[in-house]
Amino acid sequence: MLDIKFIRENVDLIKAGAKKKHIEVDIDRLIEVDDTRRSLLSDIETMRARQNEVSKIIVSTQDDQQKNTLLGEMKTLKENLQGKEKELESVNHEWQLLMVQVPNIPDVSVPEGESDADNQEIKTWGEQKQFSFEAKSHIDIMQTLGMVDFERGTKVAGFRGYFLKNDGALLSFAIWRYAQDFFVKKGMSPMVVPSLVRRVNFLGTGYIPQGEEDLYQTQDGDFLAGTAEVATMGYHMGDVVDIGELPIKFLSFSPCFRREAGSHGKDTKGLIRVHEFYKWEQVILCEASHQESVKWHEWLNRNTEEFIESLEIPYRTVLNCGGDIGLGQVKKYDVELWVPGEKTYREIASASYFHDFQTRRLNIRYRDADGKMRYAHSLNATAIPTPRILVSLIENYQQEDGSVIIPELLRPYMGKDVIQK
Repeated sequence: MLDIKFIRENVDLIKAGAKKKHIEVDIDRLIEVDDTRRSLLSDIETMRARQNEVSKIIVSTQDDQQKNTLLGEMKTLKENLQGKEKELESVNHEWQLLMVQVPNIPDVSVPEGESDADNQEIKTWGEQKQFSFEAKSHIDIMQTLGMVDFERGTKVAGFRGYFLKNDGALLSFAIWRYAQDFFVKKGMSPMVVPSLVRRVNFLGTGYIPQGEEDLYQTQDGDFLAGTAEVATMGYHMGDVVDIGELPIKFLSFSPCFRREAGSHGKDTKGLIRVHEFYKWEQVILCEASHQESVKWHEWLNRNTEEFIESLEIPYRTVLNCGGDIGLGQVKKYDVELWVPGEKTYREIASASYFHDFQTRRLNIRYRDADGKMRYAHSLNATAIPTPRILVSLIENYQQEDGSVIIPELLRPYMGKDVIQK
Protein backbone atom coordinates (compact mmCIF):
# COMPACT_ATOMS: atom_id res chain seq x y z
CA MET A 1 0.00 0.00 0.00
CA LEU A 2 1.22 3.46 -0.83
CA ASP A 3 1.02 6.39 1.60
CA ILE A 4 -2.11 8.46 0.89
CA LYS A 5 -0.02 11.63 1.31
CA PHE A 6 2.35 10.37 -1.41
CA ILE A 7 -0.61 9.50 -3.65
CA ARG A 8 -2.16 12.95 -3.24
CA GLU A 9 1.13 14.67 -4.03
CA ASN A 10 1.91 12.45 -7.04
CA VAL A 11 -1.42 11.78 -8.74
CA ASP A 12 -0.04 11.90 -12.28
CA LEU A 13 2.84 9.58 -11.36
CA ILE A 14 0.46 7.07 -9.77
CA LYS A 15 -1.80 7.14 -12.83
CA ALA A 16 1.17 6.61 -15.14
CA GLY A 17 2.36 3.66 -13.03
CA ALA A 18 -1.08 2.05 -13.13
CA LYS A 19 -1.24 2.55 -16.88
CA LYS A 20 2.18 0.94 -17.34
CA LYS A 21 1.05 -2.05 -15.29
CA HIS A 22 -2.28 -2.20 -17.17
CA ILE A 23 -4.15 -1.99 -13.87
CA GLU A 24 -7.43 -0.08 -13.67
CA VAL A 25 -7.95 2.03 -10.56
CA ASP A 26 -9.93 5.25 -10.10
CA ILE A 27 -7.39 7.61 -8.51
CA ASP A 28 -9.67 10.64 -8.94
CA ARG A 29 -12.41 8.88 -6.98
CA LEU A 30 -9.87 7.97 -4.28
CA ILE A 31 -8.87 11.63 -3.89
CA GLU A 32 -12.54 12.65 -3.76
CA VAL A 33 -13.30 10.05 -1.07
CA ASP A 34 -10.17 11.04 0.85
CA ASP A 35 -11.30 14.68 0.82
CA THR A 36 -14.61 13.60 2.35
CA ARG A 37 -12.81 11.40 4.88
CA ARG A 38 -10.55 14.26 5.94
CA SER A 39 -13.47 16.65 6.30
CA LEU A 40 -15.39 14.15 8.44
CA LEU A 41 -12.35 13.51 10.64
CA SER A 42 -11.98 17.25 11.18
CA ASP A 43 -15.67 17.62 12.06
CA ILE A 44 -15.52 14.68 14.46
CA GLU A 45 -12.39 16.00 16.14
CA THR A 46 -14.05 19.43 16.59
CA MET A 47 -17.20 17.84 18.04
CA ARG A 48 -15.24 15.68 20.49
CA ALA A 49 -13.22 18.69 21.60
CA ARG A 50 -16.49 20.59 22.23
CA GLN A 51 -17.87 17.58 24.13
CA ASN A 52 -14.86 17.59 26.44
CA GLU A 53 -15.14 21.35 26.91
CA VAL A 54 -18.86 21.21 27.74
CA SER A 55 -18.37 18.24 30.09
CA LYS A 56 -15.86 20.22 32.14
CA ILE A 57 -18.19 23.23 32.32
CA ILE A 58 -21.12 21.04 33.43
CA VAL A 59 -19.05 19.54 36.23
CA SER A 60 -17.87 22.93 37.50
CA THR A 61 -21.02 25.05 37.07
CA GLN A 62 -23.44 25.72 39.92
CA ASP A 63 -26.01 27.38 37.66
CA ASP A 64 -28.87 24.89 37.05
CA GLN A 65 -30.19 26.82 34.05
CA GLN A 66 -26.75 26.84 32.40
CA LYS A 67 -26.32 23.17 33.23
CA ASN A 68 -29.65 22.28 31.58
CA THR A 69 -28.72 24.30 28.49
CA LEU A 70 -25.35 22.55 28.29
CA LEU A 71 -26.95 19.12 28.78
CA GLY A 72 -29.22 19.89 25.84
CA GLU A 73 -26.20 20.88 23.77
CA MET A 74 -24.44 17.65 24.78
CA LYS A 75 -27.43 15.60 23.62
CA THR A 76 -27.43 17.33 20.25
CA LEU A 77 -23.64 16.99 19.98
CA LYS A 78 -23.86 13.28 20.75
CA GLU A 79 -26.53 12.70 18.08
CA ASN A 80 -24.60 14.70 15.47
CA LEU A 81 -21.36 12.98 16.40
CA GLN A 82 -22.91 9.52 16.03
CA GLY A 83 -24.21 10.52 12.61
CA LYS A 84 -20.79 11.75 11.52
CA GLU A 85 -19.10 8.60 12.84
CA LYS A 86 -21.55 6.40 10.98
CA GLU A 87 -20.93 8.39 7.81
CA LEU A 88 -17.15 8.10 8.35
CA GLU A 89 -17.45 4.33 8.74
CA SER A 90 -19.07 4.08 5.30
CA VAL A 91 -16.55 6.47 3.73
CA ASN A 92 -13.62 4.61 5.31
CA HIS A 93 -14.85 1.36 3.82
CA GLU A 94 -14.83 2.78 0.29
CA TRP A 95 -11.50 4.52 0.97
CA GLN A 96 -9.87 1.25 2.06
CA LEU A 97 -11.24 -0.64 -0.95
CA LEU A 98 -9.77 1.98 -3.28
CA MET A 99 -6.45 2.17 -1.41
CA VAL A 100 -5.72 -1.55 -1.74
CA GLN A 101 -6.25 -1.32 -5.49
CA VAL A 102 -3.59 1.35 -6.01
CA PRO A 103 -0.52 -0.29 -7.60
CA ASN A 104 3.07 0.42 -6.67
CA ILE A 105 5.02 2.51 -9.18
CA PRO A 106 7.22 0.40 -11.47
CA ASP A 107 10.89 1.28 -11.81
CA VAL A 108 11.88 3.38 -14.83
CA SER A 109 13.87 0.41 -16.16
CA VAL A 110 10.71 -1.72 -16.45
CA PRO A 111 9.85 -2.01 -20.17
CA GLU A 112 6.47 -1.28 -21.66
CA GLY A 113 4.33 -4.29 -22.52
CA GLU A 114 1.06 -6.08 -21.90
CA SER A 115 2.11 -9.68 -21.16
CA ASP A 116 5.05 -12.05 -20.71
CA ALA A 117 5.44 -12.01 -24.50
CA ASP A 118 6.82 -8.47 -24.09
CA ASN A 119 9.43 -9.33 -21.44
CA GLN A 120 13.02 -8.46 -22.40
CA GLU A 121 15.73 -11.09 -22.47
CA ILE A 122 18.77 -9.72 -20.61
CA LYS A 123 20.90 -12.83 -20.23
CA THR A 124 21.36 -16.40 -21.49
CA TRP A 125 23.54 -19.09 -19.97
CA GLY A 126 24.56 -22.54 -21.21
CA GLU A 127 24.18 -24.20 -24.57
CA GLN A 128 20.81 -25.55 -25.65
CA LYS A 129 21.12 -29.32 -25.71
CA GLN A 130 21.42 -30.96 -29.12
CA PHE A 131 20.68 -34.68 -29.22
CA SER A 132 21.84 -37.28 -31.75
CA PHE A 133 18.52 -39.06 -31.19
CA GLU A 134 14.87 -38.02 -31.07
CA ALA A 135 14.42 -36.35 -27.71
CA LYS A 136 11.41 -37.32 -25.59
CA SER A 137 9.24 -35.24 -23.29
CA HIS A 138 9.55 -35.48 -19.52
CA ILE A 139 6.12 -37.15 -19.52
CA ASP A 140 7.24 -40.09 -21.66
CA ILE A 141 10.60 -40.43 -19.91
CA MET A 142 9.22 -40.34 -16.37
CA GLN A 143 6.33 -42.67 -17.12
CA THR A 144 8.64 -45.20 -18.76
CA LEU A 145 11.00 -45.06 -15.76
CA GLY A 146 8.16 -45.36 -13.24
CA MET A 147 8.81 -41.89 -11.80
CA VAL A 148 5.31 -40.44 -12.14
CA ASP A 149 1.68 -41.53 -12.43
CA PHE A 150 -0.66 -38.95 -13.96
CA GLU A 151 -3.61 -41.28 -14.47
CA ARG A 152 -3.91 -42.16 -10.78
CA GLY A 153 -3.06 -38.57 -9.88
CA THR A 154 -6.12 -37.42 -11.81
CA LYS A 155 -8.23 -40.17 -10.26
CA VAL A 156 -7.26 -39.11 -6.75
CA ALA A 157 -6.73 -35.34 -7.00
CA GLY A 158 -8.64 -34.39 -10.14
CA PHE A 159 -7.44 -32.32 -13.10
CA ARG A 160 -3.67 -31.68 -13.02
CA GLY A 161 -3.19 -34.25 -10.26
CA TYR A 162 -0.04 -36.40 -10.17
CA PHE A 163 1.89 -38.91 -8.10
CA LEU A 164 5.67 -38.66 -7.99
CA LYS A 165 7.05 -42.06 -7.11
CA ASN A 166 10.24 -44.09 -6.86
CA ASP A 167 13.12 -42.07 -8.37
CA GLY A 168 10.70 -39.23 -9.16
CA ALA A 169 10.04 -38.76 -5.45
CA LEU A 170 13.68 -39.31 -4.51
CA LEU A 171 14.85 -36.77 -7.08
CA SER A 172 12.49 -34.17 -5.61
CA PHE A 173 13.76 -34.89 -2.11
CA ALA A 174 17.33 -34.60 -3.39
CA ILE A 175 16.61 -31.19 -4.95
CA TRP A 176 15.00 -29.95 -1.71
CA ARG A 177 17.99 -31.03 0.36
CA TYR A 178 20.58 -29.69 -2.07
CA ALA A 179 18.69 -26.37 -2.30
CA GLN A 180 18.57 -26.17 1.49
CA ASP A 181 22.33 -26.60 1.75
CA PHE A 182 23.02 -24.26 -1.18
CA PHE A 183 20.93 -21.31 0.01
CA VAL A 184 21.67 -21.67 3.73
CA LYS A 185 25.34 -21.26 2.84
CA LYS A 186 24.33 -17.86 1.43
CA GLY A 187 23.49 -16.80 4.98
CA MET A 188 19.74 -17.40 4.87
CA SER A 189 17.68 -18.62 7.83
CA PRO A 190 15.61 -21.72 6.96
CA MET A 191 11.96 -22.00 7.98
CA VAL A 192 9.08 -24.35 7.27
CA VAL A 193 6.06 -22.03 7.06
CA PRO A 194 2.27 -22.48 7.02
CA SER A 195 0.50 -22.80 3.70
CA LEU A 196 -2.92 -22.28 5.32
CA VAL A 197 -2.86 -18.53 5.89
CA ARG A 198 -5.28 -15.82 7.08
CA ARG A 199 -6.70 -13.30 4.62
CA VAL A 200 -4.86 -10.36 6.20
CA ASN A 201 -1.54 -11.81 5.03
CA PHE A 202 -2.71 -11.94 1.42
CA LEU A 203 -3.94 -8.37 1.63
CA GLY A 204 -0.62 -7.40 3.16
CA THR A 205 1.47 -9.01 0.43
CA GLY A 206 -0.78 -7.73 -2.37
CA TYR A 207 -2.20 -11.06 -3.59
CA ILE A 208 -5.70 -9.84 -2.72
CA PRO A 209 -7.71 -8.35 -4.33
CA GLN A 210 -5.80 -8.71 -7.64
CA GLY A 211 -5.11 -12.47 -7.51
CA GLU A 212 -7.94 -13.83 -5.38
CA GLU A 213 -9.39 -15.93 -8.20
CA ASP A 214 -6.18 -17.99 -8.22
CA LEU A 215 -6.42 -18.93 -4.53
CA TYR A 216 -8.10 -21.87 -2.83
CA GLN A 217 -10.33 -20.66 0.02
CA THR A 218 -11.40 -22.65 3.08
CA GLN A 219 -14.84 -22.66 4.71
CA ASP A 220 -13.40 -20.49 7.50
CA GLY A 221 -12.34 -17.75 5.07
CA ASP A 222 -8.62 -18.58 5.15
CA PHE A 223 -6.63 -19.37 2.00
CA LEU A 224 -4.04 -21.86 0.79
CA ALA A 225 -0.95 -19.92 -0.27
CA GLY A 226 0.65 -20.21 -3.69
CA THR A 227 4.04 -19.22 -2.27
CA ALA A 228 5.84 -19.29 1.09
CA GLU A 229 6.32 -15.53 0.72
CA VAL A 230 2.85 -14.87 2.15
CA ALA A 231 3.39 -16.61 5.48
CA THR A 232 7.00 -15.46 5.73
CA MET A 233 6.02 -11.80 5.37
CA GLY A 234 3.37 -12.35 8.04
CA TYR A 235 6.04 -13.56 10.48
CA HIS A 236 7.01 -9.98 11.40
CA MET A 237 3.55 -8.46 10.87
CA GLY A 238 3.03 -5.66 13.42
CA ASP A 239 6.64 -5.85 14.63
CA VAL A 240 9.23 -3.16 15.16
CA VAL A 241 12.44 -4.99 14.25
CA ASP A 242 15.87 -3.93 15.46
CA ILE A 243 17.83 -2.11 12.76
CA GLY A 244 20.81 -4.24 13.74
CA GLU A 245 18.93 -7.33 12.51
CA LEU A 246 18.54 -5.94 8.98
CA PRO A 247 18.76 -7.34 6.42
CA ILE A 248 16.72 -10.32 7.59
CA LYS A 249 17.12 -13.18 5.11
CA PHE A 250 14.65 -16.06 5.18
CA LEU A 251 14.73 -19.31 3.22
CA SER A 252 11.18 -20.63 3.55
CA PHE A 253 9.72 -23.97 2.50
CA SER A 254 6.05 -24.89 2.13
CA PRO A 255 3.53 -26.76 0.03
CA CYS A 256 1.93 -24.35 -2.46
CA PHE A 257 -1.50 -24.31 -4.09
CA ARG A 258 -2.74 -22.43 -7.16
CA ARG A 259 -6.02 -22.81 -9.00
CA GLU A 260 -4.44 -21.62 -12.27
CA ALA A 261 -7.79 -19.94 -12.91
CA GLY A 262 -6.55 -17.95 -15.89
CA SER A 263 -4.79 -20.82 -17.62
CA HIS A 264 -7.63 -22.97 -18.96
CA GLY A 265 -6.36 -25.06 -21.86
CA LYS A 266 -2.68 -24.24 -21.17
CA ASP A 267 -0.14 -26.94 -20.27
CA THR A 268 -2.78 -29.50 -19.42
CA LYS A 269 -0.26 -32.35 -19.52
CA GLY A 270 2.84 -32.97 -17.47
CA LEU A 271 4.36 -31.10 -14.54
CA ILE A 272 4.53 -27.54 -15.88
CA ARG A 273 1.29 -26.15 -14.46
CA VAL A 274 -0.04 -28.16 -11.50
CA HIS A 275 -2.37 -27.16 -8.69
CA GLU A 276 -0.18 -28.45 -5.85
CA PHE A 277 3.59 -28.17 -5.63
CA TYR A 278 6.48 -27.37 -3.26
CA LYS A 279 8.84 -24.45 -3.14
CA TRP A 280 11.85 -22.98 -1.40
CA GLU A 281 11.41 -19.19 -1.30
CA GLN A 282 13.91 -16.44 -0.51
CA VAL A 283 12.52 -13.44 1.41
CA ILE A 284 14.41 -10.36 2.60
CA LEU A 285 13.55 -7.42 4.83
CA CYS A 286 16.05 -4.57 4.52
CA GLU A 287 16.45 -0.89 5.35
CA ALA A 288 14.19 1.61 3.59
CA SER A 289 16.59 2.54 0.81
CA HIS A 290 16.09 2.19 -2.94
CA GLN A 291 19.79 1.38 -3.31
CA GLU A 292 19.49 -1.39 -0.70
CA SER A 293 16.46 -2.85 -2.46
CA VAL A 294 18.21 -2.83 -5.83
CA LYS A 295 21.31 -4.45 -4.35
CA TRP A 296 19.42 -7.27 -2.65
CA HIS A 297 17.17 -7.78 -5.68
CA GLU A 298 20.20 -8.49 -7.85
CA TRP A 299 21.65 -10.71 -5.11
CA LEU A 300 18.48 -12.79 -4.77
CA ASN A 301 18.12 -13.31 -8.50
CA ARG A 302 21.79 -14.21 -8.83
CA ASN A 303 21.40 -16.83 -6.09
CA THR A 304 18.78 -18.62 -8.20
CA GLU A 305 20.89 -18.30 -11.35
CA GLU A 306 23.90 -19.81 -9.56
CA PHE A 307 21.77 -22.69 -8.30
CA ILE A 308 20.61 -23.46 -11.85
CA GLU A 309 24.17 -23.13 -13.17
CA SER A 310 25.36 -25.63 -10.56
CA LEU A 311 22.92 -28.14 -12.08
CA GLU A 312 24.20 -27.21 -15.57
CA ILE A 313 20.76 -26.52 -17.01
CA PRO A 314 20.65 -23.85 -19.77
CA TYR A 315 18.55 -20.83 -18.85
CA ARG A 316 17.77 -17.25 -19.68
CA THR A 317 16.84 -14.29 -17.47
CA VAL A 318 14.18 -11.80 -18.56
CA LEU A 319 13.19 -8.37 -17.28
CA ASN A 320 9.43 -8.36 -16.87
CA CYS A 321 7.39 -5.70 -18.64
CA GLY A 322 4.83 -3.46 -16.94
CA GLY A 323 1.91 -5.72 -17.79
CA ASP A 324 3.64 -8.77 -16.32
CA ILE A 325 4.43 -7.47 -12.83
CA GLY A 326 2.00 -7.54 -9.94
CA LEU A 327 0.23 -4.89 -7.93
CA GLY A 328 3.02 -4.32 -5.42
CA GLN A 329 6.16 -5.09 -7.42
CA VAL A 330 8.56 -2.32 -8.41
CA LYS A 331 10.68 -4.56 -10.63
CA LYS A 332 10.78 -8.25 -11.44
CA TYR A 333 13.07 -10.77 -13.12
CA ASP A 334 12.08 -14.23 -14.33
CA VAL A 335 14.55 -17.08 -14.75
CA GLU A 336 13.47 -19.50 -17.47
CA LEU A 337 14.92 -22.98 -18.11
CA TRP A 338 15.47 -24.53 -21.51
CA VAL A 339 12.99 -27.34 -22.27
CA PRO A 340 14.34 -29.44 -25.18
CA GLY A 341 11.04 -31.23 -25.83
CA GLU A 342 9.28 -27.93 -26.51
CA LYS A 343 12.33 -26.10 -27.84
CA THR A 344 11.54 -23.13 -25.64
CA TYR A 345 12.34 -21.59 -22.25
CA ARG A 346 9.95 -22.10 -19.32
CA GLU A 347 9.77 -19.93 -16.20
CA ILE A 348 11.20 -21.55 -13.08
CA ALA A 349 11.69 -18.59 -10.74
CA SER A 350 10.89 -14.92 -10.17
CA ALA A 351 12.66 -12.22 -8.15
CA SER A 352 10.91 -9.00 -7.12
CA TYR A 353 11.25 -5.99 -4.85
CA PHE A 354 8.45 -3.89 -3.38
CA HIS A 355 9.95 -0.96 -1.44
CA ASP A 356 7.56 -0.46 1.54
CA PHE A 357 4.39 -1.52 -0.32
CA GLN A 358 3.99 -4.77 1.65
CA THR A 359 5.50 -3.65 4.94
CA ARG A 360 3.20 -0.61 5.13
CA ARG A 361 0.20 -2.94 4.81
CA LEU A 362 1.67 -5.42 7.30
CA ASN A 363 3.03 -2.69 9.62
CA ILE A 364 6.63 -3.97 9.70
CA ARG A 365 8.86 -1.14 10.94
CA TYR A 366 12.23 -0.30 12.43
CA ARG A 367 13.89 2.76 13.96
CA ASP A 368 16.63 4.22 11.80
CA ALA A 369 19.94 5.61 13.08
CA ASP A 370 18.22 8.90 13.96
CA GLY A 371 15.48 7.16 15.90
CA LYS A 372 12.85 7.77 13.22
CA MET A 373 10.28 5.01 12.70
CA ARG A 374 10.38 3.68 9.13
CA TYR A 375 8.75 0.90 7.17
CA ALA A 376 11.25 -1.75 6.07
CA HIS A 377 11.62 -2.71 2.41
CA SER A 378 10.73 -6.23 1.29
CA LEU A 379 11.95 -8.51 -1.49
CA ASN A 380 11.41 -12.11 -2.51
CA ALA A 381 12.67 -14.62 -5.05
CA THR A 382 12.02 -18.24 -5.83
CA ALA A 383 14.87 -20.46 -4.73
CA ILE A 384 13.50 -23.50 -6.55
CA PRO A 385 10.07 -25.14 -7.08
CA THR A 386 9.31 -28.82 -7.49
CA PRO A 387 8.10 -30.63 -9.48
CA ARG A 388 8.46 -28.01 -12.25
CA ILE A 389 12.26 -28.15 -12.29
CA LEU A 390 12.01 -31.88 -13.09
CA VAL A 391 10.70 -30.97 -16.54
CA SER A 392 13.93 -29.30 -17.65
CA LEU A 393 16.24 -31.50 -15.63
CA ILE A 394 14.83 -34.76 -16.97
CA GLU A 395 14.65 -33.55 -20.58
CA ASN A 396 18.15 -32.03 -20.61
CA TYR A 397 19.78 -35.07 -19.00
CA GLN A 398 17.97 -37.79 -20.97
CA GLN A 399 20.02 -40.47 -22.74
CA GLU A 400 19.35 -42.40 -25.94
CA ASP A 401 18.64 -45.61 -24.01
CA GLY A 402 15.86 -43.87 -22.05
CA SER A 403 17.86 -43.40 -18.86
CA VAL A 404 18.49 -40.05 -17.16
CA ILE A 405 21.87 -38.91 -15.89
CA ILE A 406 21.70 -37.25 -12.47
CA PRO A 407 23.50 -33.88 -12.24
CA GLU A 408 26.78 -34.33 -10.39
CA LEU A 409 25.92 -32.18 -7.37
CA LEU A 410 22.66 -34.08 -6.79
CA ARG A 411 24.31 -37.50 -6.78
CA PRO A 412 25.29 -37.49 -3.09
CA TYR A 413 21.64 -36.77 -2.21
CA MET A 414 20.31 -39.45 -4.58
CA GLY A 415 22.91 -42.11 -3.88
CA LYS A 416 23.17 -42.95 -7.57
CA ASP A 417 24.47 -41.49 -10.82
CA VAL A 418 21.74 -42.52 -13.23
CA ILE A 419 18.02 -43.30 -13.28
CA GLN A 420 17.24 -46.29 -15.42
CA LYS A 421 14.90 -49.25 -15.71
